[in-house]
Amino acid sequence: MMLDRREWPDAGFPGIALNPDTLTPEIVDEERCESALAATAEPADHAMVELARGHVNEAAEILMEARYQNPESFKLKVLELDVMRAGHRNDRAVERAQKLLAEVKGTPREAVVYHYLGKIQFSRGKYSAAESAFSKALDLRVAASADASLIYTSTVALGRVREVLSAQS
Repeated sequence: MMLDRREWPDAGFPGIALNPDTLTPEIVDEERCESALAATAEPADHAMVELARGHVNEAAEILMEARYQNPESFKLKVLELDVMRAGHRNDRAVERAQKLLAEVKGTPREAVVYHYLGKIQFSRGKYSAAESAFSKALDLRVAASADASLIYTSTVALGRVREVLSAQS
């Protein structure tokens, strides 16, 4: 896909974007990221930055403590899916995503979970399953008139998986 880094989809925290080739979060503006990180006490933000830095174990530790304090946090549950994906615990991440989908069915959160499920399937090389999940996320986001940045993120992810599938055929 090879978009300019300035065109990479936002990953949900200042200075972090979604690499359109790997569909993983990366720090694209270290100064902006550090400044935002210094201004927040939110564990999910700290875990996301550690994940973007490639520090999966550190992100997992932050999440484990945060989930103990707030086990019902949707944001933490979703981030945990990404940490499992990054830690190559994809089978468990798929199971958790499917359980979370059952909990959020019919709500605006459903699109978020489908998007993360797509990322997990992409990481494990299950490109048809990833395409299905990203397509569902995009459809739900468009139907809900979601924020343009979320629609863009799903569009880029769906485009990437279709690019991979096309190259395989």
